[in-house]
Amino acid sequence: MTTASTQTVIAPARTKAVALGAAVRRRQGFQHGGWFVAPFLLLFTVFVIWPLLRGVYLSFTDANITGQGESFIGLGNYREALEDPLMWNALGHSAYFTLLVVPCITVLAFLLAMLAHHIERGKWLWRLCFFAPFLLPSTVAGNLWQWLFNPGTGMVNYVFGGNTPWLTDKSYAMLAIVIETLWWTVGFSFLLYLAALQSIPAHLYEAAKLDGAGAWHRMVHITLPMLRNITGLVIALQILASLQVFDQAVTMMDFGPGPENSTRTFVQYTLEEGFTSYRVGYASAISVIFFVIIAAVALARMWLLRTRTEEAAR
Repeated sequence: MTTASTQTVIAPARTKAVALGAAVRRRQGFQHGGWFVAPFLLLFTVFVIWPLLRGVYLSFTDANITGQGESFIGLGNYREALEDPLMWNALGHSAYFTLLVVPCITVLAFLLAMLAHHIERGKWLWRLCFFAPFLLPSTVAGNLWQWLFNPGTGMVNYVFGGNTPWLTDKSYAMLAIVIETLWWTVGFSFLLYLAALQSIPAHLYEAAKLDGAGAWHRMVHITLPMLRNITGLVIALQILASLQVFDQAVTMMDFGPGPENSTRTFVQYTLEEGFTSYRVGYASAISVIFFVIIAAVALARMWLLRTRTEEAAR
C-alpha cells in the first residue's frame, strides 16, 4: 500500500475520531454543567413555570379564592373581560401613566447623566444624590411623597404657596404619582446613561473640537448617536415597568383606587378582583390578557432592535 493510499484511509478515521471525541466532551460538559443549573431550573419551574401554567388554566374556570367548586367555563372570563369597562378604564390609567413617565424619565435621566459626567467638583456626591432615591423601598418613597403632597401640612404647597389638592382631586392625583415615580426611579436610568457616556471614546470629542465643533454640535453628532442603543433600552425597560405600576399608586392613595377611581391601575384592578372580590378565575383571565400586552411590547422592541441592527450592517 502506498503512502498516498494509507493517508486516504487514515484521514477519514482521524476525522471521525476527532468528531467522536468532541461529542463525548460536549456530553460530559453538559452532564457536569447540568448539575450546576439544576437547582435554578427546579426553582424556576416551581415558582415561575408552574404558577404561569396554573394561572392560564384557572383563567378558563370560575375558581374562587378557596379553590373549591371550580368548573370549566371556557372563554367566559375572557368575553367578560373584553366587555368590562372597569378593566379598560384601569388599562387606560396604566397607559396614561406610561405615556407621562417614559418620555420624562428618559430626558431627565440623560440630563442628569450629562451633568454628573461633566461636572468636576464633588462628582461622587452628585452621583450619589441622583441614584440614592432608587435604593428606597417603594412604600418609603410613597409615604414620603404622600406627606409632601398633603394639602394642609405638605412641603410642596408650602414652598409654592398654593393649596392644590394633589391626592384628593382626580385632575392632580395621577400627576402626583408621576412626580413621585420620576424622583424615585430616575436613578436607574441615570446610571445606565452615565455608564454609556463614560464608554464613548474621548478622541471623538477631541477630533470634533479640532474641527471647530461646538458643545451643541458635539452632543448632537457624537453623544446622541452613540447613546442610541442605551436610549432604546431605557425606553423599553421604562415602558415595561410603567405598565406594571402598582406600589407607588396604592401607597400614596392609602391602598385605594384614588379620587373617583382615577389612579386604579391594571395590576391593582387584577388584585382587587382576585383578593377582594375572590374571583380568582376572572383575575387570572385579565392577568393573561395583561401578559399578552407586555409580551407584545417586548417582542416589538426586539423586532425594532433587530431591524435597526440589520440596517446598520448593510
